[in-house]
Amino acid sequence: MIDPLSALKSLNRPTLLVTAARLAQAGYRRETELPRLLNTPNAPGRNQCILKLMELESELNRQRRAKDPAYGPARHVKVLSALMHEAQHPRAPKRRQLKASATSDFLRAI
Repeated sequence: MIDPLSALKSLNRPTLLVTAARLAQAGYRRETELPRLLNTPNAPGRNQCILKLMELESELNRQRRAKDPAYGPARHVKVLSALMHEAQHPRAPKRRQLKASATSDFLRAI
């Protein structure tokens, strides 16, 4: 089985592309970007997400190298940014849900 993080470290891309992806990380929002990039309703688990993003990035890199007119550098930057974020930041912990009850609302009102 392929370890996604070690495979990610072996990527070799142009400096300008990587720099743009690093700068794009500041505006990256997992909840909105991943479903759009992967064309899925919900974001998959971290390792599966990295593997899917790597497949997508590999195809974009193939298009770039072949000078394919369908290649979009902005999309490539978004995919690389998502890959970097997923590799650096483990999935955010779920927020603790407060238990709602009639008494808690009553006590807050007092």
